[in-house]
Amino acid sequence: MNQQEELVIESGRSSLHYWMDLWRYRELFVVLAWRDLSVRYKQTLLGVLWAIIPPFATMLIMTVVFSKVAGLPSQDNVPYAIMVFTALLPWQFFASSIGAVGNSLLGSSHLISKVYFPRLIIPASSIIVCLCDSFISIFILFGLMVWYSFLPSPALLLFPLLLAATALTAFGPGLLLSSLNIKYRDFRFVIPFIVQFGLYASPVGFSSHVVREKFGESLFNLYCLNPMVGIIEGFRWCLLGGKPVLDLHHFLLGFTVSIVFLWLGLSYFRKTERSFADAI
Repeated sequence: MNQQEELVIESGRSSLHYWMDLWRYRELFVVLAWRDLSVRYKQTLLGVLWAIIPPFATMLIMTVVFSKVAGLPSQDNVPYAIMVFTALLPWQFFASSIGAVGNSLLGSSHLISKVYFPRLIIPASSIIVCLCDSFISIFILFGLMVWYSFLPSPALLLFPLLLAATALTAFGPGLLLSSLNIKYRDFRFVIPFIVQFGLYASPVGFSSHVVREKFGESLFNLYCLNPMVGIIEGFRWCLLGGKPVLDLHHFLLGFTVSIVFLWLGLSYFRKTERSFADAI
């Protein structure tokens, strides 16, 4: 006697299977992440040094411009170079993650057009390379601390949590840009502009207490809607110690914006995901 197949129609069932598929395809996530890592510096002259040179050069320029030329003060008597590089750690991770996630679908178009798998795996795996670059930059920071005889704060234990917050902050806008990039290819030119603008809109080359002193508390609260403000000052407090410039209220204010963008990015990505293969 032949068994009859039962068709189950249940609200939300396909969505549930999608999130379960993310776990089923976890090996593909590892493969894609390893692929990106292996080709990152392949056939380059300086290799892994490209993860060191950009942030180090940016730190030198910002230290000269903001400290020597503009005469801006450091935070809690911390050497200015260390203060800047501590902010560059989360910023470089955020900026490179947005670029990697935003362009990830176009870089894997040959996979999208041929086989099925949850497309969310592609942008998620692209962050791994950026994370590895951040770990390399940490050694530069520790080298600067040794050079200036500066000890890190015991709050260093919170570093992984702040790194995870930075990844979530970048992942939401990155998903939104990656989806838009499939349909409108000129969005790949928007990503560098956003990164460049955000660098100067965030307290990377200066301490955020300068903004508070010059513009007052009301405008400072508005400034803290930029999620990277709280994250950068959180990194400074975590690694350098001292009294944090931003309290928990300001940090959560920016992180709430990160969660909203994450929800928007995931929603739009899932909404347009079925058309990726046709549009690409």
